Amino acid sequence: MRLVVASGKGGTGKTTVATSLALVAGDAVRFLDCDVEAPNAALFLAPKLETRKEVGIQLPVVDEALCTHCGRCAEVCEFHAIAVIGKKTLIFPELCHGCGSCTLICPEKAISERLDVMGVLEGGFTSEGIDFAQGVMNVGEPMAVPILRELKKWKPMSLRAALSGAVFSEVEGRRSNLPGNNVASGENAPRNDIEIRDSPPGASCPVVETMRGSDFILLVTEPTPFGLHDLKQVVGITRELGIPSGVIINRDGIGNNAVETYCAETGLPVLMRIPMERRFAEGIAQGKTLIQVEPEYTRQFRHILMQIADMLARQS
Repeated sequence: MRLVVASGKGGTGKTTVATSLALVAGDAVRFLDCDVEAPNAALFLAPKLETRKEVGIQLPVVDEALCTHCGRCAEVCEFHAIAVIGKKTLIFPELCHGCGSCTLICPEKAISERLDVMGVLEGGFTSEGIDFAQGVMNVGEPMAVPILRELKKWKPMSLRAALSGAVFSEVEGRRSNLPGNNVASGENAPRNDIEIRDSPPGASCPVVETMRGSDFILLVTEPTPFGLHDLKQVVGITRELGIPSGVIINRDGIGNNAVETYCAETGLPVLMRIPMERRFAEGIAQGKTLIQVEPEYTRQFRHILMQIADMLARQS
């Protein structure tokens, strides 16, 4: 089961929820920090990052000695990353998406490719046995999506599929028909594992890429007008992708009940409410997870995983 924890804006408690879910899911869980511009889940889960890999895209390199400046490469590039002006072919790396179309279409074979490193992937295990990986984008890079694509399929260490965690034994029967091996998504995580993706905030392309291939999306919001506005944006994405979702209301007790009314009207299940309490903020500021601050939430987060398993089983 691939579970994405997302939010329409930053600061709603998305990483707080994602890290606590990972800790209660057992020792066959994989955690991906997909917020490659500002990853911070490692501050709470404290993995030992032992594996590292550079990632990026293939940028075109033009051999002017072979180039006839026919302009075919510029015509095929929908991102306008190549321009042919007179007897000069110009490459604009910031616009290139690394699709390779220019290299394939060049009749003179004058275009080769080089790896443009955009960031790194880092992986390792936490002391609890969580298989942890994160992407870190280089400062100044314009695109996060290529790093996310590599992160989602990167498995430097084998997942511990043979191990069963506390949650797995409870939901094994309910999950027998879940889409745990979705070939169409291009990812082949074992059926008995849970993969938790901590999404970037907002509703941009990196968020969409994080959601692709997932089975369920947990939307973390807050009961304020801004929270409702941003929730509606990200709900639109989940429905466009056709992925079921549920809501966690963080800082419950502030604002108004407009978020809850919206969820009821649109059929979005509210799976948890986390009250606005100073001790939670203090604990998170000290690098503690929510279940470390309040162990009672262990039971509630386990219940969320079982609820999601039930919902997916009914839809399959």
